[in-house]
Amino acid sequence: MDRLWAPWRMKYIQEISKKEDGCIFCIKPEQSDDKSNLILHRGKKCFVIMNLFPYNNGHLMVVPYMHTSDPVALDKESSSELWDLVCLCKKVLTEAIHPEAFNIGMNLGRVAGAGIDQHIHMHIVPRWNGDTNFMPVLGDTRVISQGISDSYDTLLPFFKSLQ
Repeated sequence: MDRLWAPWRMKYIQEISKKEDGCIFCIKPEQSDDKSNLILHRGKKCFVIMNLFPYNNGHLMVVPYMHTSDPVALDKESSSELWDLVCLCKKVLTEAIHPEAFNIGMNLGRVAGAGIDQHIHMHIVPRWNGDTNFMPVLGDTRVISQGISDSYDTLLPFFKSLQ
């Protein structure tokens, strides 16, 4: 059997085992430590946060502060800022890590694939040719090429410079 050594993942494994009470998308922006909460940008109506369970390196989410499972419930200002921040994320990711393509979208409801289905959020996933391989299919393992805190440190200056 081949072994894939990734000792830095232990911190990640310990984090995912912590279960928080309440909605993480409501709790995290109320706290002040943006780095430990992976918040890269705070807008008036929405914020940008890194996905702790990324599909790919640089996987971001734009989340309205308003707790809702339905995008129709958002006011126009929140809807507008959500899309503006999606565009900002695409610009930042393009400049910072040079992806070849993007997946951008929302999963509305558990059946549609939402891991957190009570609070809407838009995913921005950078993609590269060859970033999908046999590991997820055969090994039920996804290889993320950069640690989450390293990704945060890479992206944060770009968000600050574009504001």
